[in-house]
Amino acid sequence: MTVLPTPCLVVLVGPSGSGKSTWAAKHVPADQVLSSDRLRALVGEGEHDQRASTDAFVLLEMALDRRLARGLTTVVDTLGFNADDRARWRAKANAAGLTTVCVVFETPAALCRQQNRLRPKAVPVAVLDQQLKAFAALRGGLDVEGFDFVVSAKTETRLVPRSMASTAPLAVQQSVEPIGMKFGLQLPAFTWAGGPAEIAVRLRNIARTAEDVGFDSLWVMDHFRQIPLMGPKWADMLESYTTLGFLAAHTSRVRLGAMVTGITYRNIAHLGKIIATLDVLSGGRAMCGLGAAWFADEHQAYGWPFPSAKARLDLLEDALQLLPMLWGPGTPAFHGKTVDVPEALCYPRPLQARIPILVGGSGEKRTLRLVARYADACNLFGDLDTVRRKLDVLGRHCDEVGRARNQIEVTHLSTTMVGTDGADVSRRIAAVRPSRMSAEKYARQNNAGTVEDQIGRFRGLADVGVQSAIISLPDVAEAGALERFAPIIAAFHR
Repeated sequence: MTVLPTPCLVVLVGPSGSGKSTWAAKHVPADQVLSSDRLRALVGEGEHDQRASTDAFVLLEMALDRRLARGLTTVVDTLGFNADDRARWRAKANAAGLTTVCVVFETPAALCRQQNRLRPKAVPVAVLDQQLKAFAALRGGLDVEGFDFVVSAKTETRLVPRSMASTAPLAVQQSVEPIGMKFGLQLPAFTWAGGPAEIAVRLRNIARTAEDVGFDSLWVMDHFRQIPLMGPKWADMLESYTTLGFLAAHTSRVRLGAMVTGITYRNIAHLGKIIATLDVLSGGRAMCGLGAAWFADEHQAYGWPFPSAKARLDLLEDALQLLPMLWGPGTPAFHGKTVDVPEALCYPRPLQARIPILVGGSGEKRTLRLVARYADACNLFGDLDTVRRKLDVLGRHCDEVGRARNQIEVTHLSTTMVGTDGADVSRRIAAVRPSRMSAEKYARQNNAGTVEDQIGRFRGLADVGVQSAIISLPDVAEAGALERFAPIIAAFHR
């Protein structure tokens, strides 16, 4: 299979009757195709009105310019024989930062003629003969014109977001070169069918299924109203640590944590007591996710002060020092930059000798320095280049404080949508994407792809150093969503 990274420009090259329009309909939605036939129908008396060709190609160029400027995948469905046209389209796509693809239709002449005869209005035989001769003459030069990919229409092809295509579908390699990775499930939203009356039942079923299919951890956001990225402020949002207690009661194996606890929302010593209680009641499964907090509107709505970034990071540093003391032996006093605790006392103590502390955020100057000095895990997000850069920075901070970087677990947070095949992925996107967002943009933002695509994406993350992938599924409450992810977990099980 050839994996083509989107967004991209795809130029179809082949004679009439070679299957170009059929290929386009199979691989992309109709609104991503610029067809000379359809544009002739738009400005003329039908698809075969050659008198309208000049106007049709003017429209094609205008539409192409605007689509490429918006970074949208576009398939140009013409004969594609003119070298100057191909060069101009490539240059436009390159300027927009899009991948360029040439799909070549080497359909046997006899089949082209047969399919042409089946058309409602066939291309004249003499014209088709000329096209076949012209195609034979240009075929050999397409490979060296400068397209990023030149593929045969006979090759099985998938168009996937660049973050997945860059890693290749490594299902075969995964079986030859196994690499371990753990998976966590984040639940960032609770607006599900049935409303609040059914949240408890759905949440219980999700948690049990996630544990059954192999997830290693469950996470919830620490917010009191929904964040703008996920929905309107009036969407259903559960309090994090109450929810984690509920999840502890309905699971037996998965680790439990907040991704991540806003450090400004609670007294730090009180937070330590809450997490210690979760650890005891869950049988030693608590994780402590911490972050400097960022949602100013939420603070204002609840009447909490929202200190400066420096003050919040000072508070985070105090928490990173105080919490292990609170969970440890004795009752030492703590005097930090922002917090004074005369007696760091917590009974019952956590069951774990040390509750793992994960710091969310990837600020290179201070946040990652705090990770290097105090944390057991970091949480990153973004593409492979971003993760690689952040880990390089973290490594330098570790060198400065005299700590081995491999002592810090690397986790990665992303939204993921999984389908059984390309058509299933498209259907799932269509069912949930906002009406004002294109299917392609939604696919990119939510890393939509098949199981094979996802194995390739996570293998790429594992190769740059990610040890635990924490994902949220937009359709998590739908039947079968978690089960579709199970083969991905199994591919990395070691």
